[in-house]
Amino acid sequence: MKYISTRGAAPVLSFEEAMLTGLARDGGLYLPETIPQMSHGDIAALAGQSYEEVAFRVMRPFIGDAFTDDEFHEIIARAYAGFAHDARAPLVQLGPNHHLLELFHGPTLAFKDFAMQLIGQLFEAALKRSGKRVCIVGATSGDTGSAAIGAFRGLEAVDVFILYPHGRVSEVQRRQMSTPTEANVHALAIDGYFDDAQARVKDMFNHFEFRDAVGLAGVNSINWARVLAQVVYYFYAATALGAPHRKVSFTVPTGNFGDIFAGYIAKRMGLPIDRLVVATNQNDILHRCLTQAEYTPNGVKPSISPSMDIGVSSNFERALFEAYGRDGRAIAQLMDELKEGGFTVSQGAMQALREAFDSGRVSEEETSATITRTFAQTGELLCPHSAIGVQVAEAHLTPGVPMITLATAHPAKFPATVEAASGQHPPLPSHMADLYERPERITRIANDLGAIETLITERTTS
Repeated sequence: MKYISTRGAAPVLSFEEAMLTGLARDGGLYLPETIPQMSHGDIAALAGQSYEEVAFRVMRPFIGDAFTDDEFHEIIARAYAGFAHDARAPLVQLGPNHHLLELFHGPTLAFKDFAMQLIGQLFEAALKRSGKRVCIVGATSGDTGSAAIGAFRGLEAVDVFILYPHGRVSEVQRRQMSTPTEANVHALAIDGYFDDAQARVKDMFNHFEFRDAVGLAGVNSINWARVLAQVVYYFYAATALGAPHRKVSFTVPTGNFGDIFAGYIAKRMGLPIDRLVVATNQNDILHRCLTQAEYTPNGVKPSISPSMDIGVSSNFERALFEAYGRDGRAIAQLMDELKEGGFTVSQGAMQALREAFDSGRVSEEETSATITRTFAQTGELLCPHSAIGVQVAEAHLTPGVPMITLATAHPAKFPATVEAASGQHPPLPSHMADLYERPERITRIANDLGAIETLITERTTS
């Protein structure tokens, strides 16, 4: 299995190389040359299997000869051993045709744990074998950073630097990044928004002298291994509700498009997905693009769903690559136009996107009202991001086709918002009960590439 860049001008890599590289050297994102197919029988055989076994069968075709079957089984087992629910990703029924996929039972209470815990184990195995050391740099709107630090803290061959927008993540998210005591993890509070943090990370990857000097690697959703790990729970949930013998649909609250693109890959592999529905908050560039064909950032408005406060969705580039018939030169042109303010999606590509995705937008008031209503009707407490998914899903229900909404974070990560809407204070799980008492370790830094690179260089060489 080989991997190619969405911009068509970077070296073709193996799975392990693509995983350790993150962003391609031409600025693009890696995708497999071909999408492996699972037969009707292969998918049917997943029903009733453990999450770990489904993960092995779904991901195995993508990793090539990077790991033996025994090694990969062990890596998967270690990755999910720390999850609090034996099902890993349990389904909860919200209504006659509507189910919630709880993806918040991992160590840091967010869906990012499914990918990050696996990547931590994959990195450790690969680096031990090669004797190399890497410097992971990532940007976060909240959950990616805490999941990355949780997965890589204390590993000998990895330094981790997570940039997050100062004052624009929840207190729980911030403390999950700032309270670990291991010397190899660093929380950097950058002045600005998530888009600024994401842009500086991409700048570092495109500064090849710095990139090579520190051994830069990425674990944002630009990393293909992140997307691959998320493909698994689409198969796991769909087969639990009758796939492949009947179709299912998914609604995904998303800002950076990685989670729903994983669903697109599952569909391309053969999973009978009827609709993939993009759910956005008031920062709705994805919804505007899918309805108006215009991809034009218009700034970021802080919201009660901060992990979705994103103006430029990095992973959308992968969807565009597929919609444009895998034309790397066309994608490179679009990304150049984005730097100048935005672009218009061609008619043919727009048709392909609309065939693959539906979308909806949810206001702040609707988000809070959905938390209130869902708790009153079902007893289920939703985080604000999951509430956005539920609200949009209810507008896209189809008789006879189960709808699965992804619950992306535990409500305790956003206690003030949840309590204001439901009257219930969501407590932290026991292993985090003292989170608010733990001392924090944060470095405040300007939105300046040189300053960030200098800090990282000093801390990786000291």
